Amino acid sequence: MSGAQPSSLTGLVVRRLLQLPFIVLAVYTLTFILAWSVPGNPLENPEGRRPPPEIVEAMQKQYKLDDPVAFYFDYLGKASGVSWLVGAHDTPFDLGPSLKQPDWSVNEILSTGLPVSMTLGLSAILIALAIGIAAGTIGGLRPGSPVDALTQVLAIAGISLPSFVIGSALLMLLAVKLGLFPVGGWGGISYVVLPAFTLSLPFAAYISRLVRFGMIEEMGADHIRTARAKGLPRWKVALKHALKNAFLPVLSYLGPATAVALTGSFVVEKVFAVPGVGQHFVDGVLGKDITLVMGVVLVYATLMVVFNLAVDVLYRFVDPRIA
Repeated sequence: MSGAQPSSLTGLVVRRLLQLPFIVLAVYTLTFILAWSVPGNPLENPEGRRPPPEIVEAMQKQYKLDDPVAFYFDYLGKASGVSWLVGAHDTPFDLGPSLKQPDWSVNEILSTGLPVSMTLGLSAILIALAIGIAAGTIGGLRPGSPVDALTQVLAIAGISLPSFVIGSALLMLLAVKLGLFPVGGWGGISYVVLPAFTLSLPFAAYISRLVRFGMIEEMGADHIRTARAKGLPRWKVALKHALKNAFLPVLSYLGPATAVALTGSFVVEKVFAVPGVGQHFVDGVLGKDITLVMGVVLVYATLMVVFNLAVDVLYRFVDPRIA
């Protein structure tokens, strides 16, 4: 099988990179509108001591919280690096200070929390691939069998049940009652297993259905019947020939799935007390920490575009027929 044409891949990468600023700008604008419309003042703490009015007013002017238009363009310029390029700001890609955590900048929060969230999200995708491919292959090779029915029921359950329900149940059973895993926090691999498995289930369920449908279709194809007529074992034909083509829809799904696994880990992080970006993002939304919310959304929007681009490039290597 010949590889994808270099000129075609180069054109794809160039087009996506040119689209990136416009996509991120659209996400930034929508997030800004939603975040600004949320009632509340991030500079005041209703559960504790409130700063004097004159201090609140001075901080609002400093961070441009009294003027949405000024905040929109000022934050966009600093976050995008444009202000740094024109010499109006000292730091490139500055996502600003956290308004609810005055000792931390958004860049510092992301630098500590993002590796944790990415480890959790990527671990969940790997687990989902292992479970989904195995279940889908078994079900696709024996459609209508009890094993196929069982995998279908589990797939529906994995898609239907919310992550916080599954996570809470696993936490109570395996961590609290049986003591097999830590109750929460972050450390070695034992801390990753439960939250990653919880996060992986919806993706595993969807992958298993994609693989099952693909395997059923491929096993009835002419080239598969020809291979079987030559005396090759069924399992060898399935794994060597059918699974490769059945995996193509999964490959297309992996780009958005990986991005969703990173962003979708917010709830799971909260359940298992994982110190990733999700915990800070949830607290930022509740406290209207607009700089933190904007910074997290910008980073994740960029990651989503990059992941989708990576999958599209990989897809063209796997199936060069794609133009």
